[in-house]
Order: sequence, then structure tokens, then C-alpha cells
Amino acid sequence: MAELNALTERQDFWDDPKKSQKLMRERSILEDSFNRIKSLISDLSENLEIVELSESEGDQDLLEAAVAALEEIRRSSQKYELDALLSGEVDGNDCYLEIHPGAGGTEAQDWAEMVERMYLRWANSRGMKTEIIEEQSGDEAGIKSATIKVCGQNAYGWLKNESGVHRLVRISPFDSGNRRHTSFASVWVYPEIDDTIDIDLNESDCRVDTYRASGAGGQHINKTDSAVRITHEPTGIVVQCQNDRSQHKNRSTAWDMLRSRLYEDEMQRREAEAQASADNRSEIGWGHQIRSYVLQPYQMVKDLRTSVETSNTSAVLDGDLDQFMSAALSINMDTSN
Repeated sequence: MAELNALTERQDFWDDPKKSQKLMRERSILEDSFNRIKSLISDLSENLEIVELSESEGDQDLLEAAVAALEEIRRSSQKYELDALLSGEVDGNDCYLEIHPGAGGTEAQDWAEMVERMYLRWANSRGMKTEIIEEQSGDEAGIKSATIKVCGQNAYGWLKNESGVHRLVRISPFDSGNRRHTSFASVWVYPEIDDTIDIDLNESDCRVDTYRASGAGGQHINKTDSAVRITHEPTGIVVQCQNDRSQHKNRSTAWDMLRSRLYEDEMQRREAEAQASADNRSEIGWGHQIRSYVLQPYQMVKDLRTSVETSNTSAVLDGDLDQFMSAALSINMDTSN
């Protein structure tokens, strides 16, 4: 905090308006966090003083309230500590989250849609905004692919460790024999980049295709070739957008996504200290599972990197992911220090 304050007091601080505005937002976030914890500690201190001076029957209630306040201080401190430590170059940026089902047809496509819903609920619970950039419906159920844009404080910082393969074990609702099935879905997270980051992108290296959008989207959805797919041939990176009626807007969004993907690709190569995480993101495959979700024969969600687990599977699938994300962030921070 002191270092950030010193930066804002420099005479040349406003020479770069975008950078200075970003730093001012960080300062505001840290100040809000500090004041919130300070207020909680003040309330706790007052309750303890009342308990110490009082001999009424309400002492137990006040003591229980003080214990609850202490627990809230602990939770808030941990959250704010993680937020403050998300200091990577693009941790504070918005991000894109891609979801693809593994082999298995309808079963895997249904699991991919469950994963999409899980992340949408997580983002909404944190007050983040989400936009479905592209989504292709499955033949019978679920989705064949989806790309979500997540906008909010430290969106990429929180989600960056979610890249990898997510494994589901359950009794299949699509199996008349009620047999247990294992399904896979891959998740890829990459940051949105701003104008301060230069990306060497030669449009002649790219193939642009237009096609008719599919899935939910209104009566217009299949009438025009509004969807756009861009393939960066040197790297094989493919992005696509179909969320708008305007092909022009979809094309613009797709180019932004491609620049973000290329930046992520370059960032993986140059961040040697994060090589393990980069390998996980760049080699999505069934051997790179990061989390297992078991609904049958028992209830358990376990992160295979941190060993964090819970039996409350319904809460996790409803977006309660903070415990897994926090543990992954803590491990990566410890490794980098």
C-alpha cells in the first residue's frame, strides 16, 4: 500500500492516463478492503468491551456475536490478501473462458453445459458481469462449445488456474440402464488485453470464415452469416464469435479474442516461474485433470493439485468455487516467492 501511495505522489504519475487510472483503481480497492477490516475489528472490540463490563443474561449472545465477527474478519482478511496479491501483469483484467466437452457425445456435452452454468453462477455471485460470446448447442442436450467473457475485479487473476480438464462421475441420465459414466470437459482461460500491450498480429496470417450461428439467439439466428471464425494459421489458434446480429461486431470481438489468445501464448513462454501452469493450459488433454466431481457412488469434489475437497457437490456446481481458487492461488504465490 505504501509503495502504491508513493507512486501516486510522483510528478509524472499522470503522464500515462491509462496506467495511472489503473493504479488509482487498485489503490481504491486496497483502501476499501482496509477500511472494511478496520470497521469489523472496531465492532468486535466494542462487543468485547460490553461483554467485559456487563453481567446481564445477554452476555452469551454478545459473546457468540463476537466469535462470528472474528470469523468474518478471518474470512475477509484471507479474501483481501488474495486480491491484493493478484499483482500479475494482467491479473486485474477481464478474461475469456472457453469450455469444450470431451469424447462421449451427449453425456460429455451435458457435462460441459453444467460446467458453463457453474462458472456463470460463480461470476454472478462475485458481482462480475458475464457475456456469452459463442455457444454451440449439442445435438440432443448440452453444448458442443462455449466462450464466456467475464468482466470484473481481478477476473483473470481468480480464474487463470481453472484451465485444465474437469472430470465428472455420475449415473447417466441418458443411460436407460442407469449405469455410471465418466465424462470430461476442458476449460481454457485467457485474459483480455488492452491498448497498452502490443501484439504482433499479421492479418494475412489469418483465415476468416463466416457462417450461420446456431443455438439460442432469436428468430434471426439462422437467417444471415453473422457468426465469425478466425484461424491464426502459424499457431493453429481458432476463435469464434456469434453473440451479435452484426457480423461487423462479431468480427471485431473475434479479433480482440485472437489478440488475447496470442498474448496468453506469449505470456506462457516468457513466464518461466509459471511454467507448470502454462503447460497445463497449453496442453489440454485427458491426462491433465485438475478437478474431479463425483456424484455417484458418493458425493465428492476434489482438486487434484491442492487436495482441497468437499462433499457439498451441489454447492460447487452452483458456483461455490472460492475454496478451490484460493488454494490454487496460494500454492502458486508460495512457489513464486
